[in-house]
Parts: sequence; structure tokens; C-alpha cells
Amino acid sequence: MRILLTGSTGYIGRRLLPILVQAGHHVICLVRDKRRFDWDDFDTDFLSNITVIEGDLSMLETLKDIELDIDAAYYMVHSLSNSYSKFSDIEQVTAQSFADLIGKTKAKQIIYLSGISNDDELSEHLQSRKDVESVLKSSGVPVTVLRAAIIIGSGSASFEIIRDLVEKLPVMVAPKWLKSKCQPLAVRNVIEYLAAVLNNEKTFGKTFDIGGPDILTYKQMLLQYAKSRKLRRFIISVPVLSPKLSSLWLYFVTSTSYTLGRNLVDSMKNDVVVKEGDITSIIPLKLYSYSEALDMAFSKISQKNVISSWKDAVVNDTIQNNFLDFIDVPNHGCFHDVRNVAFTRAIPEVRKNIWEIGGDRGWYYGNWMWKIRGFMDLMVGGVGLRRGRRSPSDLKAGDSLDFWRVLLADEKENRLLLYAEMKLPGEAWLEFKIKEQDGQNVLHQKATFRPLGLWGRLYWYLVLPFHFLIFPMMAKNIIKY
Repeated sequence: MRILLTGSTGYIGRRLLPILVQAGHHVICLVRDKRRFDWDDFDTDFLSNITVIEGDLSMLETLKDIELDIDAAYYMVHSLSNSYSKFSDIEQVTAQSFADLIGKTKAKQIIYLSGISNDDELSEHLQSRKDVESVLKSSGVPVTVLRAAIIIGSGSASFEIIRDLVEKLPVMVAPKWLKSKCQPLAVRNVIEYLAAVLNNEKTFGKTFDIGGPDILTYKQMLLQYAKSRKLRRFIISVPVLSPKLSSLWLYFVTSTSYTLGRNLVDSMKNDVVVKEGDITSIIPLKLYSYSEALDMAFSKISQKNVISSWKDAVVNDTIQNNFLDFIDVPNHGCFHDVRNVAFTRAIPEVRKNIWEIGGDRGWYYGNWMWKIRGFMDLMVGGVGLRRGRRSPSDLKAGDSLDFWRVLLADEKENRLLLYAEMKLPGEAWLEFKIKEQDGQNVLHQKATFRPLGLWGRLYWYLVLPFHFLIFPMMAKNIIKY
């Protein structure tokens, strides 16, 4: 079959793509920017079964020339981390564009991953998911809707938030939504369901809730995580934390953004328990328990094999749709800090140090200063250093790296380029490159700052003393450690 897959660089789509290819399908990936599709390191047979086309569902003009010869389509587009007040409108627009596009094809099925929404009064997030279902059905193509509960897996938003809370806080003063019930589902089961409903006529035009075997409160999920990690944790529920205060609580304690935290908190007032449809009679699967899902996530993390992460969603409005356009570092009107350090070590050893920068390993010098800068960023609504990195050693374009975004990670050219997502009165790049100069191998480290007005220039001179401390030692330690 010929399958259209949206969201192929996202958390679920990136995991679903190889499953579809291995099943013998030809997958057409609709992406906003082809440069983000980074499967080039896979074998030729795998890539021969993939076609990548470029188009933005929020911009109709980019879709007008697209003609699709497909049998089915996956709609895996979500806008949860966008503006709190606007994400619902964005989701309706993109869903309608997708429905119009698929309505012109010979596709026999649309598959949509939604969220469980059985309560009468839904959060804006869950109501938007439900509204998208109706929009997709306007295409005239049978829609199979899978409404998932909380998804647990390495890199999932739910798992990472639970992880942050339990690992960081011995005692938690938590809001009353901890009493809400949910049915957590392992990400492996989500992928299995998405693959199994494809071309399954028994699922055409139907809606199914999907969840794991356990029905737990959020409090039970936190305590069970603590038990798995052999940690003693105490949770005190209080009724006075409003959704806004709860969102701020998540924002400061976990790696989530305020917008995502607010949307999640609003949804946590609703129970997300399986009621709609009976998918187990059509697709009998081994459903993993919550504790088994946690063990699988821990295993992936310990093996340094986290395939995708929700943190890789771009959070900087300036570069939301075209962040790879920033790969050309400007020179005009910019301030620079350039360090060149010759070395005699093997190039792969130095490159390895570059590729492992940030996250738990840190920034090779003055980590306390980096942490202060991250805390300052957090105080003004930035991402801070909380996101860490998807993998301790692997980097790809689009990855989040503390408060940076990876624009380029080219091992063949020994070049790593980062773009700052911290709050700044301007724009900043940090580049590492290994090159040959005068018969020697040289680490070229370059920080570039393009100021925005007077405040931008003032900011550069205020942080200049810290640059003189950090950047020279950082370069020297990268070739030393």
C-alpha cells in the first residue's frame, strides 16, 4: 500500500515510520521542511520505500500543487505546545487542509490519533482533539479514530513530566487533579494499534478508546514511578492551586513549557478511561501494564536509545516553521567570540566530546554559570536548561539541547551548529568545527550574537566578562577531556 504519513519527524510518527516500511508499505512523508527528515543513515532498501514531499498544512499555498497517489493516510499533527489561546484554531485549520487534500485522492482510510474525551465538559485541549475528528470526517474518507489515554515511553511528555516531578521532589504539594483517573498506555502499544488498524475494514469509520490494563490516579502513577526507582516520596494534595498556579508549578519543576503545562493541567480535570468502542475484540494485543511501560522506558534510556522526544518540538516563535533557515550564520552587524585551539588527539575523540556537550555532561567549564543563566532564562519565561538532551551521545538536526536547538550535526564534516532558544534581545549561534590549519587539526569554536537594537548591544557587553571566562576554557577542555 501507499501510505501518507504526517508528523514523520514527531514523537509518534518517527517511531511509526520504520514499522510501516518493514510491513512492506511505501510511505509518503509530508513534512514542512525536507531538511528535518534525517533518515539518511538507513540502508538503501529502507529509503527506497520512502518519498518525502514538502508542504505546510497551515499554509494552503504550499499544498496546491501536491498530487497524491495513496491508499491511506495518517493524521499525526498536533498543536498542543503552541499558544494557549490559539492552538485550537490552528488545529482546525490544519485538519481542514488535510481533509481537503485527502478528499481529492483515492484513499480509503484516514487514521487519527486523538485523546480520550468521554466527559461532558472537556478541556479546550480535549475538545479540540474531538473537533478535529469531525473536520477529518468532512473529507468523505472513512476515518479510524484512536483516542489514547496517557502515553508512557522514553521521551513522551507524560513520562518526562512524571520523571521530573518524582526525581526532583521528595515532598510534593500537588493540586487536586492528582485524584483524576487515567489509563496509561505504553507507547509500544500505541504504535501497534496504529499499524494494526491500517486497511482493517472493521475499523473504518469507527472510534476506539485505547488504554493499558491499569486504571490509576495521577497520584498513584507518581508513587508507582517512585517505587520503581526505589525512591521515598510524599504527596500532599491541596485544593487551592488554580489551573494557572498548577501550570506555573509544572513549568518551574519540570521541563515542560508554560503553554504545554497549561494545556495538560486543564485536561487533567477529566478522567481519561477507556469507554468508547471495543478495540480488543478486533485487535487483541498484549497490553503492557504501567510498571512494564516504565521498565521499557528506563531500558531505552539506559541503552541510550531514545528514538524521539516531545522536547524536540520547536518552542521559539521566531523559527517555528523554518528553523533550518538559520543554518547560515550571519556576519554583518554581529558580535563574535572566536576560539581556535590546535590539538594532537584523534579527531573522533574530540568530535565525541563535542557531540556529548550539554545535558548531564555539562558545558566543560563553568557549569554553575550556565545554570545561573538557565535559571535567569526560566524566570523570564524561557526554556532554561531543563530540557537536557534526547540522547547522551547522539545529535540530529532539530534536537533540543538545553536552551539551544541543533541546526546542524554533521559528523562527516565535523561540524555542530546550535541556535539559542533562550530569551534574548537578539539572536545567538554557537558553532563547533574541526578543520585542518597549517598542518594541524584545529577546534574552531565560534559564538555569534546578532543584537536587536540598543538593548541587544548592552546585553552583549554585560555578558562579555563571562564569555572571557567560559569560552576559552570550554574550547580547551573539549580537546582535553
